[in-house]
Amino acid sequence: MEPNPTSDHHMNWLEESVSFISSFLDDPYSSGDIEQYQLWDQGQDIGHYQIIGSPNAAAISTKIAAINNNTTTPTDQPYSSINSPPCELPSKRKNCEDSSLKPASNHKHKKSQTRAVIEAQNGDAVVEGTTVKKSGGNKKGGAKGNGNNCNNGSNKEGRWAEQLLNPCAAAITAGQLNRVHHLLYVLHELASATGDANHRLAAHGLRALKQHLSSSTTCSSPAASAGNFTFASTEPRFFQRSLLKFYEVSPWFSFPNNIANACILQILAERENSSHALHIVDIGVSYGVQWPTFLEALTRRPGGPPPLVRLTVVTASTDKDSPFSIGPPGDNFSSRLLGFAKSINVNLLIKRLDNQPLMNLNAQVIDSSSTETLIICAQFRLHHLNHNSPDERSEFLRMLRSMDPKGVILSENNMECSCNHCGNFTTGFSRRVEYLWRFLDSTSSAFKGRESEERRLMEGEAAKALTNQGEMNEVREKWCERMKEAGFMGEIFGEDATDGGRALLRKYDNNWEMRVEENNTSVGLWWKGQPISFCSLWKMDGKDKRGSSSTLTACL
Repeated sequence: MEPNPTSDHHMNWLEESVSFISSFLDDPYSSGDIEQYQLWDQGQDIGHYQIIGSPNAAAISTKIAAINNNTTTPTDQPYSSINSPPCELPSKRKNCEDSSLKPASNHKHKKSQTRAVIEAQNGDAVVEGTTVKKSGGNKKGGAKGNGNNCNNGSNKEGRWAEQLLNPCAAAITAGQLNRVHHLLYVLHELASATGDANHRLAAHGLRALKQHLSSSTTCSSPAASAGNFTFASTEPRFFQRSLLKFYEVSPWFSFPNNIANACILQILAERENSSHALHIVDIGVSYGVQWPTFLEALTRRPGGPPPLVRLTVVTASTDKDSPFSIGPPGDNFSSRLLGFAKSINVNLLIKRLDNQPLMNLNAQVIDSSSTETLIICAQFRLHHLNHNSPDERSEFLRMLRSMDPKGVILSENNMECSCNHCGNFTTGFSRRVEYLWRFLDSTSSAFKGRESEERRLMEGEAAKALTNQGEMNEVREKWCERMKEAGFMGEIFGEDATDGGRALLRKYDNNWEMRVEENNTSVGLWWKGQPISFCSLWKMDGKDKRGSSSTLTACL
């Protein structure tokens, strides 16, 4: 019986221009006085092209190619050829300014000459040489305001924000000053916090690039620390309300939670001794939202719920810069969950291990017993472990096995990562942009393009991925390989789990789909033909734990 569906620094060259960058990026959503600066060298002619409004995203993508295919200008210099002294204090930033970036008096009042404009629906903007002229309409209204995005998620041609963000990251790595300035300018003019997925991605990406530039120079921007609207900065009641709303409109988390709950019930159904207590170690990101439907499902089991349900919730301080990992101070979902359990006659005990390093987790810390059914539910947290360490992730999985669990449920983002390139800013940034695009695109559909504080919170939290350079994921196949090396074997999902997953997806956008993979031992969540996450069920492989561990060590 399934639970009910839930209702990377080459930055010395920038020290002379960071003051400029700060000046117009403090507010990434308004044009300010950027037109006072004589930014563009005449050799940097991007030609003539037209930017069409967001409904015709393929056209805007084609025109952006004119920028990205433009050859490096003669004035572009590698970062090593610029030897300007660094700024030591923010108050001395003016001494670092490049003279070419100072306001020009004959341009002081010509604010209308340098504005990139996204016009209203069926409108356009014409870019001539280095001046962007407005052809009518409202800068950030019209078609952008509805937030709808009809582009297919796998169609790169329609995803114009990535065609600006990724070349800008590459230009930063290569030290191409003029090109960085130019792309930042265009991003600045196209970014919008309230547009469709492309405009929002441009806004979040612009903020992330600004933070990277600021943190990579001694002349830091006063606004560099200004972040998004995130879990840690919100009020607990609104935080919980936002989670519930997101679960209602998107399966991003509700789907893997639903599959995980069904897997726990499947393990319980296979246990002969129903008098044992159930102990769940929650290494996840649900903040309690996962468990009410599970507890309710326990009451519908033959024989009722176990005599005791123990829930050990693990959070880690090292996760604070990772998306969805840290809730707001004062969020006490435990009391609410305990109250709910009491109302349905489930004997629930909750233990919270806050600020717990995952590598220190063991049977003693969680206080497990041989007389209980121990199940570990690890969802979207294990990729926080150091991917640059060849042993850490595998070591943690071996540690989980040493606890002798009756089952391990592993859910993770199914995003490709080439660990030979993770230290490269350009490659890593591109991966994170890809992740955020899928989130923003699906969330735009989930909220039907409507603006809300709940949507802003969830998107702001997801955008933390762009600035967390230490976080990279691995694809499902790599995680499955690690689990097998650690001494686990994949368990086939029961019909209740797969049928329940399909039933749940029917209430969401039809661009979502479930794919059963790895010989029916893994279930994947996909959006517009692109993988989002996977959920897998694992049991002990029956081999001697010391033998499997030593074998793995020899392989490493």
